[in-house]
Amino acid sequence: MHARTGILLDFLDSAFDKRSFHGTTLKGALRGLDTKTALWRPAPDRHNVWEYFLHAAYWKYIVRRHLVADPPSGFGRSPSNWPAVSAQATQKALKADIEFLRDEHAALRSAVTVFPAKRLDTSAGKGLTYRNLIQGVAAHDLYHTGQIQLLKKLAPARTR
Repeated sequence: MHARTGILLDFLDSAFDKRSFHGTTLKGALRGLDTKTALWRPAPDRHNVWEYFLHAAYWKYIVRRHLVADPPSGFGRSPSNWPAVSAQATQKALKADIEFLRDEHAALRSAVTVFPAKRLDTSAGKGLTYRNLIQGVAAHDLYHTGQIQLLKKLAPARTR
């Protein structure tokens, strides 16, 4: 594996599930999550924890779709960018959706691993390189991890 690819994978993983100086990762923020906390909203028109992590899964899919020569089939949830939480919002459904996020991360890692390092600084469109996309999706995880951590703290005690 090329060293640049290894650095990008390390960046992805330190945002998602590896120990890092910044603190909690996206996967770590979901550890021990219950459905009431995952569904709690600070206001009716605001997102909840469950929606945030499904949204993160979607953007992992989008970056992967840019990296692979043959785009994968559809995302598997709808609507795409902000997938709806299952109507059966049970602890089992929550765990399945967290696993869905993990699967999207693993698929993204696989795509980054095989992506030619010599193409990392070539255009991926819209003024971005493939390296920008990979770094951006890691930063996206960190951004939403902060929001998730804040929502968990703000959630009324009865939901925790």
